[in-house]
Amino acid sequence: MSFSDLFDSGFKNRNKGHFSAIVRVALSDGDITPEEREFIDKLAKNLEISKEEYEEIMENPSKYPINPPYLYIHRLERLYDLARMVYTDHVLGPKQKEILIRFALALGFSPGNVNYIVDKALSLLVLNVDLDTFLFEMQNMNK
Repeated sequence: MSFSDLFDSGFKNRNKGHFSAIVRVALSDGDITPEEREFIDKLAKNLEISKEEYEEIMENPSKYPINPPYLYIHRLERLYDLARMVYTDHVLGPKQKEILIRFALALGFSPGNVNYIVDKALSLLVLNVDLDTFLFEMQNMNK
């Protein structure tokens, strides 16, 4: 029995939604780099995305909605994944930041401070921080 078998189909659909959001970010500049492909493949395995689901999502990533996590810490974890994908080629353009802002809003971050949150997230990735450091810094950025 796999880990995801312990949960309902809603859990699996949330994973598909998260995975499709990552794929949409990767495709936003027209193609998927080898680094992005490696990240996507690893994420698919971690989220237990089947080969059939993988191919379906790669063909049409907009099919699954972004399901915002309820807990703030889970939103930050998803933001970390999305920001890493946006910053995978170590070049930030206005399109990448705009896409990340849209996804951050879809994840449930407030429109009033989404720019600040995205700027902070991207600045942490420039410093190449790990997930634990990212979470700590994001949770304590106003202190």
